[in-house]
Amino acid sequence: MRARSEAEQHGRSLLVYVGARWCEPCRYFHDAAENNRLPPDFPLLTLLEFDLDRDEQRLKLAGYQSTYIPLFAKPNADGRSSGKQIEGSIKGPGAVNDIAPRLRALVSDAAPK
Repeated sequence: MRARSEAEQHGRSLLVYVGARWCEPCRYFHDAAENNRLPPDFPLLTLLEFDLDRDEQRLKLAGYQSTYIPLFAKPNADGRSSGKQIEGSIKGPGAVNDIAPRLRALVSDAAPK
């Protein structure tokens, strides 16, 4: 998978990110990322971004399924889901702080599915 090798060349971890326009935690995450307001110890990530409403069928075929969004998932070498993922978050401005430690654990392989 080309995206994985490019991310690794830059010292970044590759994750699949699934969100939606109507998802409040997704909006907080996007706003923090776009405005450089992620926590200082936030992992270095390259996100392959998908919209649940637009891409749901393709995501299911590749094994990316969740009960809640946002979904952050580690892809296998072939691009399909590895099953290692985190999903959901709290609503409101605390969403990024809720997501950040779980993302760090996911990147380090310590996160449960």
